[in-house]
Amino acid sequence: MSSLIKNWRIVFYPVGLFPALWLLWEGTRGELGADPVNTFERALGLWAFRFLLLCLFLAPLKAKTGINLLRYRRLFGLLAFFYACFHLLAYIGLDHQFDWPVLLKDIMQRSFIILGMAAFLGLTPLALTSNRFFMKKLGRYWKKLHQLIFPVAIVAAIHFSLAFKTLNDESIFYSAILICLLVVRLPVWAKSLRKAMT
Repeated sequence: MSSLIKNWRIVFYPVGLFPALWLLWEGTRGELGADPVNTFERALGLWAFRFLLLCLFLAPLKAKTGINLLRYRRLFGLLAFFYACFHLLAYIGLDHQFDWPVLLKDIMQRSFIILGMAAFLGLTPLALTSNRFFMKKLGRYWKKLHQLIFPVAIVAAIHFSLAFKTLNDESIFYSAILICLLVVRLPVWAKSLRKAMT
């Protein structure tokens, strides 16, 4: 049991990737509905957002309850990035069939696509620098860089909501969770601001 806890990544990464494999399985069996590409693409994006929210949830969980699961923050952050990559690949490869002129026009003209790209670009350096090497290399700047996760999450939430064109229960639910996580974080930001001003 202690060996399993020590090597938790071996278990939890495959578990975290299981929804993508299940979606792929459903897609090959024709079980994703009338518009399988759109369903597949959106589901991958939703899982990216879910893991991003889980990543943000761990710090307030520790602060409010004392339950320390911060060791899993990198896991959830990387899973969010992996699903964002899958979501982007589905958009480029399945939705647009690698038609780069049409893809570029779509990116330039549709605001929610621009926001999605911005969220992905913001998430990328966080994923690339999430290891111990960069933690030591960047020093105190590492923590400042990873504060980028908050604006990334906000942009991702707007992208997710606009993708539906109209408000629906799903987008409202996950956006409300994000708002709660940001509100809980406000005292920490206020304290940091006061410290910086003194």
